Amino acid sequence: MKQKTIKEPSKVLKGSGLHTGVEVEMKFLPAAENFGIRFKRVDLENQPEIRALAENVCDTSRSTAIANGEAKVGTIEHVMSALAGLGVDNVLIEINNAETPILDGSAKPFVEALQQAGIVEQEAEKNFFVIKENLTYSNPEKGIEFTLIPDEKYSINTMIDYNPQVLGSQFASTIEFEGYDKEIAPCKTFVFTKELEFLAKNNLIKGGSLDNALVIMENEMPQDKIDELAKLLGKQSVEFSGRKGILNEKALIFANEPARHKLLDLAGDLALVGIPFKGKVFATRPGHFSNVEFAKIIRQHIKTKQKENRVEFDIFKAPVMDVNKIKQLMPHRFPFLLVDKIIEMSKTVVVGVKNLTYNEAFFQGHFPSEPVFPGVLQLEAMGQTGGILVLNNVDEPERYSTYFLKIDKVKFKSKAVPGDVLVFRLEMTEPIRRGIVMMKGQTFVNGQVISEGEFTAMVTKNK
Repeated sequence: MKQKTIKEPSKVLKGSGLHTGVEVEMKFLPAAENFGIRFKRVDLENQPEIRALAENVCDTSRSTAIANGEAKVGTIEHVMSALAGLGVDNVLIEINNAETPILDGSAKPFVEALQQAGIVEQEAEKNFFVIKENLTYSNPEKGIEFTLIPDEKYSINTMIDYNPQVLGSQFASTIEFEGYDKEIAPCKTFVFTKELEFLAKNNLIKGGSLDNALVIMENEMPQDKIDELAKLLGKQSVEFSGRKGILNEKALIFANEPARHKLLDLAGDLALVGIPFKGKVFATRPGHFSNVEFAKIIRQHIKTKQKENRVEFDIFKAPVMDVNKIKQLMPHRFPFLLVDKIIEMSKTVVVGVKNLTYNEAFFQGHFPSEPVFPGVLQLEAMGQTGGILVLNNVDEPERYSTYFLKIDKVKFKSKAVPGDVLVFRLEMTEPIRRGIVMMKGQTFVNGQVISEGEFTAMVTKNK
């Protein structure tokens, strides 16, 4: 998959902040490959930028806020969710105040703005990190549990459990954000009436209303109490029958809309990992604090694994080319055919495998007391793997051979010994011109590079 940005600047989104109530303008701008997601405070001196990463989170009390020094942007979760849901990797968000506009309380307006701006692919690959082990976070006192398990796709599963007479237990899920714009993005934020007084007295939800939030009444409430809450919030009161349920006049879009909105928030907060990953997320009773804590755990795990410089190859999957097919392309035979199978093949990249055993003839003299796979043979094996890629793309490959012209920048970092499984990865660095091939090659053992070099070869017809 390729990285994505937007084709042109989006329309300006205008509205008030949910908690601050201040008027704000915001728009999305295209960004270069590997730029990531950044917010730019255009109202501040020097227009500082804030990278949307978990380590920059400064507040999660009622929403997610990030900061860079004194520059801060709050309630970013709906914006981040829209970007994640549409697969946008690189964008600059210009904003002229300290909180994003709440608009209708969902991610839908942001999705529509991004779609109108046009989502386009870029040249750079979207490098997913594949989760290989379980990651967890929990808060037993609050019944909060998060688990990330290995999976071939990215999916999120959320479960909430509130007052059984009002919401009860609800579940929502998405796999690779399929149908996000219609199934998740329109779901509004929600609040319980018991929370309203606390929020109002703590100078929050100044921009909240029944137009941008679902208000859920967990207990019967007389009209005078509703009037009192409305006055506290500086809003006009609404008449309500006093039954338990949703205070808003408009019905829920989905029966499990609160659970879907929790998934929306979680998707936005997990986007702060800053690195696309594949795995299955299970979240019970998620909230912004726990969401961000889990994002930090995932981000640290990925950074740790990346520092180990390990490259994962699935050497057990069905080969693209077994040794019999290799022999149809290559003239090499015992004891000099050094590639057992090909497990990956594209127009520019090939990955081959050799199982190293003590029965190899060269171990008799290299060295009898300490058998080591000769470095020159590692280069030969890489060359043969690259040759398979080249010959696989020509007609009548049996009439051609590849010959080394030059080998540069060779490094040996670790030795290979009997019992090792060697993986050779060769990638063309330039298109083939006049029969000249240029490649970069690496040899891996257990995901670690043990040797590498740059190869120049000539493809020529046999006499």
